[in-house]
Amino acid sequence: MIRLHSLRQKMLAVVMLVAMLALLVSIGIFIVYDLRAYHRSIVADLSTQAELIGHMSSPALVFDDPRLAKENLALLRLRPKIDAGAIYRSGGALFAAYVAPGQSSEIPRQAGSEGFLYEDGKLLIFKSIVDNGEVLGTVFLRAEYEMLGRALDYLAIAVLAVLGAMLSAWLLLRRLNPLLTQPILDIAGVAREIVDTGDYSRRATRLSEDEVAELVDSFNKMLDEIQARTRALETSNREIAREAEQRNQAQHEVMRLNAELEQRVHERTMQLEIANGELAMAMEEAKSANQAKSAFLSSMSHELRTPLNAILGFAQILTSEKLPSTLAQKREFAGHILKSGRHLLTLINEILDLAKIESGAVALSLEPVALEEILQECDDMVRPLASGRGIRLLFPADSRVHVVADRTRLKQILLNLLSNAIKYNRDGGAVVVDSSPSGPSLVRISVQDTGMGLRPEQMKMLFQPFNRLGQESGAEEGTGIGLVVTKRLVELMGGVIGATSSPGVGSMFWVELKCADPLPSLKAQGVLPACAPQADEHPLRTSVLYVEDNPANLRLIEEIIGFRPDLKLLTAPDAHLGVELARAHLPDIILMDINLPGMSGFDALAELRADPATRHIPVIALTANAMPRDVEKGLAAGFFRYLVKPINIDEFTEAINSTTSYLARNREKAGQP
Repeated sequence: MIRLHSLRQKMLAVVMLVAMLALLVSIGIFIVYDLRAYHRSIVADLSTQAELIGHMSSPALVFDDPRLAKENLALLRLRPKIDAGAIYRSGGALFAAYVAPGQSSEIPRQAGSEGFLYEDGKLLIFKSIVDNGEVLGTVFLRAEYEMLGRALDYLAIAVLAVLGAMLSAWLLLRRLNPLLTQPILDIAGVAREIVDTGDYSRRATRLSEDEVAELVDSFNKMLDEIQARTRALETSNREIAREAEQRNQAQHEVMRLNAELEQRVHERTMQLEIANGELAMAMEEAKSANQAKSAFLSSMSHELRTPLNAILGFAQILTSEKLPSTLAQKREFAGHILKSGRHLLTLINEILDLAKIESGAVALSLEPVALEEILQECDDMVRPLASGRGIRLLFPADSRVHVVADRTRLKQILLNLLSNAIKYNRDGGAVVVDSSPSGPSLVRISVQDTGMGLRPEQMKMLFQPFNRLGQESGAEEGTGIGLVVTKRLVELMGGVIGATSSPGVGSMFWVELKCADPLPSLKAQGVLPACAPQADEHPLRTSVLYVEDNPANLRLIEEIIGFRPDLKLLTAPDAHLGVELARAHLPDIILMDINLPGMSGFDALAELRADPATRHIPVIALTANAMPRDVEKGLAAGFFRYLVKPINIDEFTEAINSTTSYLARNREKAGQP
């Protein structure tokens, strides 16, 4: 009722609730009185009937005449409400019984205590039969007890009466309610309109001459007073607002001018500070760049002049008529020239790599790379160098993981670390390569040696160009650029490189790269890894077809293969003839130059791959196109290996051996001799 918003609804609800409570109390009292009277009536009637039956049946008990007792009980058929009766002897045993037709025949076998019982809607009575002060037996009667049904009937009547009365009251109040509530509702409506609109000229209407009318008059007088005060207040507020607006405008103008002045001063100060800072940074960068450039040029000049000195010096001796030399000396001098030339070539390549990396000109092809294949190729390439000094190489037995890297550059990184570990190791030492997870999606590849190790001050100078950490005067050649290039390449592939070292124990360099899902099987596509483990020499001769248009290069390969009795060489001066010879002789290995007259090496490779008879033959590129993008392009085109000129005989021999090992394994799998 409290939640009702309308006064009429509240009044109607109050009246209806009061009327309903009055009706419920009245009907409740009537029902309780009637049920109590019914109970007393049926109890008295059943007690009287039991006494009558007992009095009539006392002779039957005295003379032990059950028939007479049954006849007396049979008179109960005149009382439909009594559905069963019984007479018991003084000992409690059943003497005679009566059950009305259609009623339950269950009669207690023994007499109970005198009194009334209620059981399953029935009223039971046990009454003692007394004659001349002697208890002859007990009378039992069972009658219908309609208390519950009678109560339900009264309840239904009460519900109907309440509903009828409430409906009548609701209809009556609906007609009379406006007469009582309309004046008050008018006052409420006027007040609501004033609140909504702010119009204090509205007035409530006087509709009667009672207390509500006095309330209307008082309400209207209050509105007159509020209207007058509101007008005065509005006039005062307008005046105050006008003065405040004028003061605010003046204050805002002053604040605006101050803010503009402060902003201009701040901007000028910031511009001056920025200009000074940029100038200082530019000067510092220029100074550092000049120092670094001078140091780099000085170091590079020294490193370049060192091998050139040996090359030019020994060349002058060989060509001088004033300095005659023996054949043994000439061979020795030629070996020095060859060694210095190789060192100079390595230095130039590393300087070019570093320059391209620093300028951002290196394009990497990041893809999932099988680490086990890369480690196997590196093992095959550095094992001859390690064997010459009796150094044991220990590679992981199982590295079946893939890393996100550029395959060629990853191989370059590992070869650099392995060659350093071998060069700066002690004779008879060991190099241990390991790969293990170092995080949820990282793989760490470590190369550990048993060399002299590095001191803490030397560790701080790692990865600096031309800094060989005190090995400049050592027996091993080096440029001091390899680790710098390695570090830049690792960072370009999203990895991290680091090192730890203990003086007198050895050093360990490690590279961390991201894990990757493996690529589809390359063997299923007919493209195999660039290097396979070296196998034992095959008893049969391996035929090699070399396609080359330069006679000097052709002669050099003929001389190199001439020392290999297990190889048989075929040559072709151009790609067209090379393709025809490949189809006619089906060689085991093809060496292919790239820059050939008429047809390039790439076109020749495409024709060989398109022919089912030659598509299985491994083709090794042997070319002067030595830029990293050329190597990547060649391997992507399908070359089995990519060798660059000038020819490194050891690398060339390793490529031939690894390819023959691959052919031998394929023959073994196919069951061929």
